Amino acid sequence: MKRPYCVALTGGIGSGKSRVADCFARLGVEVVDTDLIARELTTAHSPLLQTIAEVFGPECLSADGSLDRQALRRIVFSAPDRRARLEGILHPRIRENAEQRVNSANSEYVLLVVPLLVESGAYWDIVDRVLVVDCPSDLQVRRIMQRDGIDRHLAEAMVAAQAGREARLMRADDVIDNSGENSDLDPSVRRLHEVYLQAAKTGLT
Repeated sequence: MKRPYCVALTGGIGSGKSRVADCFARLGVEVVDTDLIARELTTAHSPLLQTIAEVFGPECLSADGSLDRQALRRIVFSAPDRRARLEGILHPRIRENAEQRVNSANSEYVLLVVPLLVESGAYWDIVDRVLVVDCPSDLQVRRIMQRDGIDRHLAEAMVAAQAGREARLMRADDVIDNSGENSDLDPSVRRLHEVYLQAAKTGLT
């Protein structure tokens, strides 16, 4: 069975990927979000979470046995080798789950949200087109600090750990600029939706 036409949505942390994905979902597009898959795979007492706790210590767990995401961030962003080790645990399982969902999607095309698309190189074989949500890095930092209640140092480390804007934009087929504080994303999404519907019919990128 042929898989649906697949558009990868990526962008730096704090760029607004979730808002863009929500716009596509309101148009009836099936969304496969690798961040949400990661959360599902690391629910309290899950085998994958137990592995993470064994590798990084019980301090990455909350009192109820769930993942303390802020504590884990502080641990893995303190050293590149720790971040690479966490990615080695998570990414193969997320990729397998994401591919299954892409293949079983029922909409005319599927939106695959992959924050680390450029960095991981793990999804190119199932992606037909790449959409990048873009904004300046200083705006990313401010949004992360406000969203997660963290200090600037950690927010800047999280941004620096990802590919730079230029690297993402070089791989983009389409770009949505989300540099406004209250950007209206719907017109851009609707325009691209029509492009992707046509591409899905013709099979062209």
